[in-house]
Amino acid sequence: MCQISSGAVRYRDMADAIESRTIEVPAGVDAGTTIPVTTIRGGRPGPVLALIAANHGYEYPPVLALQKLRSMIDPGGLRGTVVMVHVANMPSFLGRTVYFSPVDGKNLNRCYPGRPDGTVCERIAHAITTEIIEGSDCVLDLHCGDGNEWLRPYVYQTVTGKPELDAAMAQLVRAFGIDHILVDRNRPTDPARSMYCSTTAITRGKPAMTVESGSLGQSDAQSVARIVDGVRGVMRHLKMVEAGPAPVANPVYLDPSAVIASPATGILYWEVRPDQRVTKGTVLARITDFFGQEVAAVESPLEGVVLYIVATPPITQGQPIGCVGTQALPPAGQNMEL
Repeated sequence: MCQISSGAVRYRDMADAIESRTIEVPAGVDAGTTIPVTTIRGGRPGPVLALIAANHGYEYPPVLALQKLRSMIDPGGLRGTVVMVHVANMPSFLGRTVYFSPVDGKNLNRCYPGRPDGTVCERIAHAITTEIIEGSDCVLDLHCGDGNEWLRPYVYQTVTGKPELDAAMAQLVRAFGIDHILVDRNRPTDPARSMYCSTTAITRGKPAMTVESGSLGQSDAQSVARIVDGVRGVMRHLKMVEAGPAPVANPVYLDPSAVIASPATGILYWEVRPDQRVTKGTVLARITDFFGQEVAAVESPLEGVVLYIVATPPITQGQPIGCVGTQALPPAGQNMEL
């Protein structure tokens, strides 16, 4: 196995450099849980990079990517610290549930910054906010298409209107190396109601991004490798290591975009594929009732590329059916040089 290395500093005791621990989330109004964390401390000063996997427990490539990265990173050649949250949402991971926790029925990635006296998802979010995000300089929230989502790889670039922070995030997403970048202008701005994991970092002034690589509950090697390479590219960009993949040269920016919610509960039949170009009004999916009668034809509200489409039959009113983004120029007013 190759090592991410940029020097020859060595520790007398590797336990000083690589720490494995669990964050205990005590029982409260419902059952408690644990969060497994690895901290790798470099031989030289540098930033603290947090890598968070499995906010959604059925998203496996990020979990496997962190397993690989844990054994690849050489502490002696590392500047700074890498903190890995291997499984943020243990109840959902072990329960194999899509989106929602089997304990409290909540979506962890809508519960940030959490509450110490809330339900289990809120207590997990609070623990990650206080013990991981607030102590980090940069945060990567690693996702993929959940067990029901057929997805092409893309990343989110949040735009806040704060020039220095926006420039840092513009460079961060390019350093990760995925060629489709969804520009997101509508994330919460209140740190006390940040809702999303990456937004929790951003509202605290820290560059952060959300990554999507993988789909349909699969654990394919290509999706895992894409995340591994992306993290290596970010570490190179942050000067935590000397070697790593180069930033993406000619990314496709998507702005505006739309997540299309289901108008009905029933059985879904997808009509498009990820990466397919569609026009406004293209039928993305059809929904029937449980007797086979069509109740809705769901159309794209804009022209663009399909980033993901739900490709399993169950669908509930209000849940996402897919996401479409329109190709655009890079966001204005940002320093895009790396």
